Amino acid sequence: MLVHSKTGRWAAWGLFGLLFLPLFALPLLVVVTASFSTHWSGAFPSGPTTGNYASAVRGESLQALTTSLVTALVASLLALTVGTWAALAAARLKRRGKRSLDALFMLPVAVPSVVVGLAVLVAFSKPPVLLNGTSSIVVLAHTILVTAFAHQSVSAAIVRLDPAYEQAAASLGARPAYVLWRVKLPLLLPSLTAAAGLCFALSMGELSATMMLYPPDWMPLPVRIFTATDRGSLFGGSAVAVVLMTATLLVLLAVSRIRTRATYR
Repeated sequence: MLVHSKTGRWAAWGLFGLLFLPLFALPLLVVVTASFSTHWSGAFPSGPTTGNYASAVRGESLQALTTSLVTALVASLLALTVGTWAALAAARLKRRGKRSLDALFMLPVAVPSVVVGLAVLVAFSKPPVLLNGTSSIVVLAHTILVTAFAHQSVSAAIVRLDPAYEQAAASLGARPAYVLWRVKLPLLLPSLTAAAGLCFALSMGELSATMMLYPPDWMPLPVRIFTATDRGSLFGGSAVAVVLMTATLLVLLAVSRIRTRATYR
């Protein structure tokens, strides 16, 4: 920490606790507590039970979890591919072209995600590209929404790269494709894994655009949570929310291990 005195460090930690616990930890703790409860008793849930998880890990909830995982995985890979390609291309452009490309990729983030969902719905509800009512339209919307984060993350990493590595490889006779595949991409691997993890987490939690697009046979888990709580099943919805958080955290931990290994290669 930048605070050197012992009193200052304690004050900083105290301020962190006062801000972190009410704003972040306490709401999540309430959700976890509600997932093990059957009713409310005053201001807190009560009636300890594990029955809420019986339906949260099977049947429609399990199918929704699988749907979310597949959607997030495919959308993350597509976003990482497109975002990386665009970042590599933008690095060769002049400042005006780079700014235009950055603005194009940031446009879906600058507007509400429900607007992106509506735009995708209108654009792909008629031939020649008819995706409405299919799982592909959900994957496409998620890809559009998270590609900006992959693009920005990789762009920032490219700026920090030392050009001496590429110059040394080129001076030894390596072709541009070989330099890209064997030199540049390995150096970018930590940033690529970080971008993939961010895209995955954002896709797993996406709700607004998904609500406008999902077909009955492709319901992601956030929609399942919304419909459960909307019907008044607060405790069951909390259990499904805990399952969503756990699955996302496990995948992010796996990505973090990959990123750590890539950093120390």
